[in-house]
Amino acid sequence: MEAICYTEKGVAVTKALPLPELRPGHALVRVRAAGLCHTDIDVLHGRYGEGRFPLVPCHEFAGVIEAVAGDVSGLAVGACVVVDPNLPCGQCRACRKGLTNLCRDLKAYGVTEDGGFAEYSLVRTDHLHEIGDLDFNLAALAEPLACVLNGLGSAGLRAGPAGTETALVFGAGPIGLLLALSLKAEGVSVTVADINEARLAFAERLGLETAVSGTEALASRHRSFDFVADATGIARVVEGMIDFAADGGTVLVFGVCAPDQRISIAPFEIFRRQIRFAGSHSLNRNVPQALDVLRRDTGAMAQLVSHRLPLSEVLPFITKKSADPATMKVQFSID
Repeated sequence: MEAICYTEKGVAVTKALPLPELRPGHALVRVRAAGLCHTDIDVLHGRYGEGRFPLVPCHEFAGVIEAVAGDVSGLAVGACVVVDPNLPCGQCRACRKGLTNLCRDLKAYGVTEDGGFAEYSLVRTDHLHEIGDLDFNLAALAEPLACVLNGLGSAGLRAGPAGTETALVFGAGPIGLLLALSLKAEGVSVTVADINEARLAFAERLGLETAVSGTEALASRHRSFDFVADATGIARVVEGMIDFAADGGTVLVFGVCAPDQRISIAPFEIFRRQIRFAGSHSLNRNVPQALDVLRRDTGAMAQLVSHRLPLSEVLPFITKKSADPATMKVQFSID
């Protein structure tokens, strides 16, 4: 089968690999859509995960079951499925508390186990969710959307007059827009801030209010948002979010900053204004909820997939950053 393979740290190629051998408790999935995440690039360069090489990357994928092991029941050949990539140990304290995304020994398809950038992938059947007639490219958004839903849950989001009515999201990339669209679906008035005007124009076409980061116009809205979230992974953006939060508001750190970065915030501000801080890592059993949201989607989330490509054309997006401002979610896709 054809696959993208990380042969060693920093080296990614497209090559022929043997078809995975079926194991007990597993299904062989023919991949129909698989999305590129910045985590895939971090894995390649040894900045995320255990640094296991060789590895087939990608943790956002959907497809069709081609074969199931003899001990499997409840899933049949031909079923259309999406993958929950996280593989928690189930035994540590975090897992026992239900926080499986914070597992002390967390594994994941595309990070520690071969993932979705291949024609076929071997997946544990308890990590497969049937998608029915949902479009494969849309279903492949279930994993990043589940991460968003986990973040909103972590922040204790309650939309409405007694909770969150207004929100500011920094970052108009695909994850920031998934976050903004999820908030909008809850009835929240959302503003998306970025420095990339092309991305802001795209956000406007999705029906979102926009603002240019760093401008006086945005600065004039200090302390006016019930909920402020970062989807840039830039520490100085995170540092400034508290300035935009209304008294009693919530700040969500959602973007992935480098582990060695630090920020400075006045504790008095948190105390005096009763600001709540929340963090979010990965997804926590949110894939079924994400699928429900995608089934109700009016088409906005589907527009986040800007590229549907064969494997060989996905590889350049991994090995060098796209300079095209129109690039949103890049997917390996089979019609």
